[in-house]
Amino acid sequence: MAELKGMVDDHGTIYTCNKKLPEEFKLKLVEVLAELQDNECHVKCQFPKSQLHKIDGVKNVYRVYIDKTSGWRIHVQYGDDKRLHLCEMLEPAEHDRGTKKKVIKQKKNKYF
Repeated sequence: MAELKGMVDDHGTIYTCNKKLPEEFKLKLVEVLAELQDNECHVKCQFPKSQLHKIDGVKNVYRVYIDKTSGWRIHVQYGDDKRLHLCEMLEPAEHDRGTKKKVIKQKKNKYF
């Protein structure tokens, strides 16, 4: 059995995703969350479904794609407890490359 990475959803990110995501992306969300919980992916640093990667210019915030072409994303952070903390879901309209720092600064209570 695969070793699982701890995941924390203090801000109700999964609930928000379930409410706002169109039906065709809900299965992808489950696949992405399963991949993020698989510790083997973190050990090998390979995330084929979610494409987890650090956001340039922002400290300790990572981007996870629910669906890259449509623009649905989740921001996550690694906590001191070695668990993955889900920060928030971003809708396609909220996420432009030029405004990523502004989006994070406006919602800084969701990030540590």
